[in-house]
Amino acid sequence: MLRLIFAVSLTATLLSAASSYKLVKTIPVGGSGGWDYLAADAHHRRLYVSHRTEVDVLNLDTNKLVGKIPDTDGVHGIAIARRLNRGFVSDGLANQVTIFNLKTLATLSTVKTGRDPDAIVYDPFTRRVFTFNGRSQDMTAIDAVSGRAIRTVALGGKPEFAVTDGHGNLYDNLEDKSELIRIDPKTLQIEDRWPLAPCQSPSGLAIDVQHHRLFSVCRNSVMAVVDTDTGKVIAHLPTGPGTDAARFDAARKLAFASNGGNGTLTVIGEQSPNRFSVLENVRTERGARTMALDTKTNRIYLSDARFAPAPAGQRGGHHRHAIVPGTFKLLVVAPQR
Repeated sequence: MLRLIFAVSLTATLLSAASSYKLVKTIPVGGSGGWDYLAADAHHRRLYVSHRTEVDVLNLDTNKLVGKIPDTDGVHGIAIARRLNRGFVSDGLANQVTIFNLKTLATLSTVKTGRDPDAIVYDPFTRRVFTFNGRSQDMTAIDAVSGRAIRTVALGGKPEFAVTDGHGNLYDNLEDKSELIRIDPKTLQIEDRWPLAPCQSPSGLAIDVQHHRLFSVCRNSVMAVVDTDTGKVIAHLPTGPGTDAARFDAARKLAFASNGGNGTLTVIGEQSPNRFSVLENVRTERGARTMALDTKTNRIYLSDARFAPAPAGQRGGHHRHAIVPGTFKLLVVAPQR
């Protein structure tokens, strides 16, 4: 009995330590317009932040702006191919990808995609970049070395975020179908379609490669945990309203959901590949719905801004409110122990 009590106590202590997060800093960025994804390059210590028609690039250690990638109209996401010294930006309104040099941030070339390229992922297994195009409901594969488009493939639904396991599997959420698809990044064939019910309108997606688990966050304030081998949903966990992004910290075995609707960050612990629990909901700010994880410091960065009151007669979320010029910023959430 004493051994059991000690084990339970130790587990509770470890979980408590792992789940203690706090909003520790606000970084003013300024400028006008909206945003979407962020991407952290822990190796080069850079944070890439989508911002309307450009990408703001900050140093992860100093929090200082070190440059911009301009002319990325309607920017959504950023993918990093570190060994190729290249980055890739999905320019949603231009229906293209901007390819840039990681060291100099200089634009190297552009390549056409389907309509409204949104999520973008670099797959080291094939050395290809994939854009998931919202309006044309398809995926464009790009050779990351040559910078040339390979093919655009219909997905049978509106894609949201995607991840790769780096071992020959690419996964993507289909928002309007409430399902998850598995794609072979080499053949570009859709190998599986997995329902996520009761998850509705999945958006953000993260992966635990070691334990073969996917984390889909859904608009009905749910995170679905999926077995990548079987496609079976093994857990549903509550998050918060306005959830858009998901991340997984492999070192601390924690999954995160950023909830812009109520200004919280849900922290979910992975006690085992089949056991998950909500550890805490960290206070952030309303509107902070997308995020990036610095795997070196375990810090989380979220984009946000101040919003003007909604026009008379309108109701709803921040997407109906005008962003106050000059208020764009980053929030930094950090582990306390």
